[in-house]
Amino acid sequence: MWRNVTIHPASRADLAEMLAAARHEVKLGAKRLKSAQSPWDLYASFPATGPQPLFTGPKAQLINTLRLPPSTAALTATIRGTVVLASPALFVQDATGGISVQQLKAQDLKVGDEVQVSGTVHAKAFSPTLERATVQVLWENTPMPPVSLTASQVATGEFDATFIEVEGRLTGKKRGPDDSLVFDLDSGPQSFQAVMNRGRGDTLFSTLKPGSILRLRGVAVSDGAYTQNLVPFALLLRSSDDALVLAGPPWWNARHAFVAAVALLLMAMVANFFYHRAESWRLRAVLDERERMAYEMHDTLSQSFAGIGFQLKAIREGMPENYPQLQQQLDLASDLVRHSHEETRRSIAVLRPEQLGPDGLLRSLRECADRLVEGGSVEIQATSSGEPVKLPLRVADAIYHIGLEALANAVRHGHPTRLDIRLAFEKDLVQLRVLDDGGGFLGREDSPGLGIRSMRKRASNIGATLEISSLLGEGTEVWISSDLNIREASGFGPGFSPKNMWRRIRHVAGTRRPDPNSYR
Repeated sequence: MWRNVTIHPASRADLAEMLAAARHEVKLGAKRLKSAQSPWDLYASFPATGPQPLFTGPKAQLINTLRLPPSTAALTATIRGTVVLASPALFVQDATGGISVQQLKAQDLKVGDEVQVSGTVHAKAFSPTLERATVQVLWENTPMPPVSLTASQVATGEFDATFIEVEGRLTGKKRGPDDSLVFDLDSGPQSFQAVMNRGRGDTLFSTLKPGSILRLRGVAVSDGAYTQNLVPFALLLRSSDDALVLAGPPWWNARHAFVAAVALLLMAMVANFFYHRAESWRLRAVLDERERMAYEMHDTLSQSFAGIGFQLKAIREGMPENYPQLQQQLDLASDLVRHSHEETRRSIAVLRPEQLGPDGLLRSLRECADRLVEGGSVEIQATSSGEPVKLPLRVADAIYHIGLEALANAVRHGHPTRLDIRLAFEKDLVQLRVLDDGGGFLGREDSPGLGIRSMRKRASNIGATLEISSLLGEGTEVWISSDLNIREASGFGPGFSPKNMWRRIRHVAGTRRPDPNSYR
């Protein structure tokens, strides 16, 4: 650096001296031109007037010439290049390639330093190494730009010890030996690793997520000391600035898919819970409305029929005996009123069932049967087996109405002398059988009656199995079976399990062998 420089205007004497020196140089140049045999002689005859080189020694070789097959004797070489990596190892690169340098004496070098290196060449599989090398810094320079390549190109080993740029997808990260950070990456079918000093990459190591797309800059090495013979090459990064995140990991990965599936399952269960709760509220409202209508019918229609019957009876008793035709008409009207009163009582019994619990279901069916045969000689027997369980309201209501329809059909059409009501509780199963010894019927599957269609519909609504067996002169049997776990399994209730789902499939497939004398 120049200091205390003073500038003065040139005098005439100074100008004359400068012109004289110029004329002398022109004359010397003319003499050299006449004596020159070739252009190189002309160039060599000029004295060195510029700055002298900082290092005078053996002529530098190109790095790619050191990759030739080595001779048996030890080879010493001198190269000149730019430092591309100083730690964990020294790498120098020129315009033809890069080389690893093992210094004889460690020096404080920086990336971008222009150096001249002399050492013993040690040949390796992909690139040589200068061992026991001496390094002299020539001057500071700007860092060398990377060579942009694909992972497949680098895997060939042609760019070993070269400062490159490559893209890859992060598949994993771990802590390696010597306090290093190792990143596992792949680019298409090619896998590789990136290695960084811990102090320079702790923040990057903690923030990078698998699946991210990275653009990496570093020195490619194929030495097994760095690759552990697991990948074709490793990339030695200088700092965390050599790793640029191009894109974060995709949101739709296995973990998020599992979370989404669990969330959807929970939402389905919650929706199913509220759906069944709403259905329960609706059914409760329907039952309450039925009960209200039953009370209204009892207080109005039933009482009116009773009043009409009393009035007709009073008229009949006050009628003179000499009006037989009129008395006959009053008797017919009384019978019609009595029959209508009985039908009204049956309708009220259907609309206003008793508490349909485990015990109440059988009791309600028995009471309805008693009302249906009131005044007759039909024997009724109601039995229960197994340990009673609490039935869902929907199941209990459906079984009650199916049993009630079976009893009403038996009394109206079969004219039995005996009715059997059998309620059985098994493990997660409830069954009802209604048997009579009436006249029976020949059922036609293609044209069932309204009552049978109603029973089928109710059984289908709760996923139950319904069978009706009947023979002329031998009576009729109505059988319904409802698997409580099947309903829960189909709605993701407390009884949901693969076993119950299999039972549901078997149930839908109709694996139960039907009776040849029955129809459903």
